[in-house]
Amino acid sequence: DIGSKNGNRLLSVPLRADGTYDEKEAAILDDLEAWMTVNGESIFGTRPWDIFGEGPVAEKNIAINAQGFNDGEYSHMTAADIRFNQTKRYLYVTAMGWPEDGRLVIKSLAKGNPYFRRSITSVRLLGYGNVRARQTAEGLVVQLPAPCNAIAPVLRISK
Repeated sequence: DIGSKNGNRLLSVPLRADGTYDEKEAAILDDLEAWMTVNGESIFGTRPWDIFGEGPVAEKNIAINAQGFNDGEYSHMTAADIRFNQTKRYLYVTAMGWPEDGRLVIKSLAKGNPYFRRSITSVRLLGYGNVRARQTAEGLVVQLPAPCNAIAPVLRISK
């Protein structure tokens, strides 16, 4: 979510008094490392796309609290919440969860949309390979395999 809005990422890992972290933090870091090993190209060297995202959280007016933060709503993201970023060569589409039935619909990539006017000929799931997809008036409809990681699927679309 942060990358799609051109934000800076901060990773905060609570440490014990002796400077080590516990098993719970180790598991989170291990999951993050595994995800970044496969999907890092969708983060490093990317820039925001024309729109940051779509889905229930993107469409909601989330008030900022007294401290200037509004991340409480972000813990409720699902596969319907999609974020975009890009390089000169690729558009990256990250669903903030894996759809239960494997069907992902990206409305911003529908036929005739104002953001991506080209025909989409192939869609690659990072860490897996090409996946079946078709561009319809509803959106880009992608059929994903079983989850390949514990965090989120990332699609790479050639521009």
